Formats: sequence, C-alpha cells, structure tokens
Amino acid sequence: MTTIKLHNTKTRKKEVFTPLDPDNVRMYVCGPTVYDRAHLGNARPVIVFDVLFRLLRHVYGPEHVTYVRNFTDVDDKINARAIETVGEGGDVNAEIARITGMTTQWFLDDMGALGALEPTQMPRATQYIGQMIEMIGGLIADGHAYEAEGHVLFSVESYKNYGALSGRSVDDMIAGARVEVAPYKRNPMDFVLWKPSSDDLPGWDSPWGRGRPGWHIECSAMAYELLGESFDIHGGGNDLMFPHHENEIAQSCCAHPEGGFAQVWMHNEMLQVEGKKMSKSLGNFFTVHDLLEQGYPGEVIRFVFLSTHYRKPMDWTEAKAREAEKTLRKWRAATQDAEPGRVSDKFISTLSDDLNTSEALSELHRMYRTLQRAEKDPKQDAFVPGLRSNLLASARFLGLLDAEMGYWAAAPEADLSGLETQLFQARQTAIDTKDFSEVDRLKSALVEAGVEVRMSKEGVELVPGAGFDPAKLEGLE
Repeated sequence: MTTIKLHNTKTRKKEVFTPLDPDNVRMYVCGPTVYDRAHLGNARPVIVFDVLFRLLRHVYGPEHVTYVRNFTDVDDKINARAIETVGEGGDVNAEIARITGMTTQWFLDDMGALGALEPTQMPRATQYIGQMIEMIGGLIADGHAYEAEGHVLFSVESYKNYGALSGRSVDDMIAGARVEVAPYKRNPMDFVLWKPSSDDLPGWDSPWGRGRPGWHIECSAMAYELLGESFDIHGGGNDLMFPHHENEIAQSCCAHPEGGFAQVWMHNEMLQVEGKKMSKSLGNFFTVHDLLEQGYPGEVIRFVFLSTHYRKPMDWTEAKAREAEKTLRKWRAATQDAEPGRVSDKFISTLSDDLNTSEALSELHRMYRTLQRAEKDPKQDAFVPGLRSNLLASARFLGLLDAEMGYWAAAPEADLSGLETQLFQARQTAIDTKDFSEVDRLKSALVEAGVEVRMSKEGVELVPGAGFDPAKLEGLE
C-alpha cells in the first residue's frame, strides 16, 4: 500500500500517516461562514483538502473515506449582514434564511467550478444545535465551563494543554489576541460557548435561556456527531489555528477525555495577490466568482493554486494564470482523443509526500515532454497511446483535464503578432501627428475582444485573456 506522509502541526514534523481504522478514514475541514461570496483565500483550503480527499480515496478506497466540511450558518457576521440589508423593523430571521441559503449555493457552485469534489458530509451548524447544547451541558457538569449573565464560557484554566497546537503560552495569547473584555469572564481567555439572543435574532431554548452557540462549539459538536470522539485529520487555513482550532481541541478533549479528537492537524498557508496581502483597501480583493466572471476558467484557477505547496504562501498573479492556460491548452490538445489510463506510480508517490502538488505538476510536465519525444520517433509509435492515456489519468487525479471543465479550451489561440505591429505603427504615427484616434480605435476593439494591451517604449504586447473572443477581431487588420 502507498505510504502517505503528512506534516502534522501538532507535532511540527512530517509523519507517516497511519489511520485509526483503514476501513474508516475520517477527515474534518472547517468550512465557510455563509454571508457572502467566497474569496480567493477561502478557496485555498478547499482545493488543498480536495486533493487529499482524492489521494485518501485512491489509497484506501472511496467507500472507506469520510470527508466532512461544515457550513457555519449561525454567526454574528450573518446577523449583521441581514440587519444591514433589511433595516430597522425588517424581518431579520427571514433575511438570514435567504442569505445563508443563497450564499451556501454560491459556495458550492464556485467550488464546483474549481473542480472540487463535494465532501461526503456537509453539515450546517443549525442542524446540530441539540448536540451543541448537550456538549455544553456536559462541560459545565465536569467543571470545564460556567454560566455567567446568560452566557456560558469555557474555562481555559481547566485544560492544562491549552496552547499546545499553536505553541503559545496563555500569556502570549492574551497579549497577541483580540480578546473580548467582559466583566462576567473569570479569565480574559475564556471563550463563549453560548450567548443570549434577542427575539429578533436566531435563538434556541436552552437550560441557560434563549440563545445561540459560539463559533467554536459548532465544529466540535459536528465533528463528534459525524466522526466520533477520535478521528484522523483536521484541516483548515493557518489563520484558524488560534483561537478556533485551539478552542476546538480544548472543549472536545474535555467533553470526551477518553478520545483524542484529531490525530493529525494540517494547515495551509495564506494567499497573496501580485505579491501583496489581499485586501479591499489595496484594490486586489477578489472573490472566486469575480475571477470566473472575468473569464478565468476554473481549471486555470485550480492549476495556479496547485503550483504552490500548501504550506507555502501562494501568490495569485496574472502571469501565472496566463502560463497555466498555455500549459493546459497543450495538455488538452495532446490528450484530446485519449481515454484515461493508469495513474503514474511516481506521480502518486510525489503527491503522497505531504501533498506536494507543485512537484506533481512537474511530473505531469515530464510526462508531456516524454509524450512529445515519442510522437516524433516512429520507433515509439506503439507507446504513444499509453503515454497519452497515462498523462490524462494523472492530470485528472489532480482535478485537471476533466471533460466538463474544458469548454474554455475549445477556442483556438490566435496569432496577434500582426495586430501588435499594426498598433505599434499607429502609435508611432500618432506621436508625430498628435492624432490618437486610430490608436484608440484599435485598443478599444482589442479590449472588447478580451485582449490585454500592454504598450511601452520598446513595443506593444497583446495578451489574450481567458475570455478571449477571436471572432471580434475579424476585419481589424
């Protein structure tokens, strides 16, 4: 059987993955809070753990792997969005139901466009309120939580290993965290398990009054209900390590001390755009839907994500997207009439080394070059069909070259060199005559056709974008 090695955040080293039960391999990944479109950063853990899901299914069998990814559909951010939308006196609860239903479907559609398989289970937090109340009650009974002014809080001091995952002391965490200061807290680090709800906000009856759960208890309750007190892998972005994952461990291990909660913790690094942190203030904040609407195929977006190891910061750039598109066009052309064959052993071995997707893509590049050489050598004609089939099968293992994702590659690449020369000459003439009308006409037509126009002192470069339509350039030259 293939040996899988994964970097375990808990032990801070790469380890051979040994499931608790090979017939029941279990993984939990924190999903989105559904109040808006998923941004590019939200997509990274989806793609990372989609690849791991595929690998686990390959090694242990699809029927032996359970992948749970939740939807947080009760949260203060959702409430705030609903209140903002309906205004004073509006039906906030009805608006919350509309927002969460709509954005949940948006998320599924966008992630599907990126080639992500749907997890085995996709629980919504509101479906597990009873289990959360039961877990909170047990924590109070065992002295790990306390009620105060309608709230229930977890007592961090009651769990001696608090901070082990992130490697911080409680004092460090207090200094570096945005801790809610409240007079009813015994310790500044104590976190909310249950909070009161007003009549106009979502709420459920409980032993502590009408209220709603805190964020952290949601994942603990859903993971326990669907995967048990001990399971194999827990994943998410490294921004969740503290406080969310730290708090999950504390409350889960205290609620079920006979279990070990997650055996392996995996965290992906964050995402940048053109070398800078993604933010609305910098104007480089993109949702997945934004890029899809701009004409970037989901397959191209996925390729760019896979080109960086999950434990390294990923930089989304226009240049990477263009290069990904060129590569995928070549691979699709080379495997156009092929049927999937056998996934390369070396490819699986590479991917099994801590999900090394960047090296797995390099292996696909090597397979493509081998195919090219074989196609040029008559002595290797007999091997060409097998090489094509194996390249296709290995690429599809990564979620690439699927038939349903290839709509964008049907349009041929265009030779824009003649238009580059034409625009360059028109600009030179315009500089002499001060009449830029022809330059403006050409530029407008090119942009309308989905071509990026780059002009410098050295010359003109025309770059067809993902939404390029060559038909709109007919008659321009």
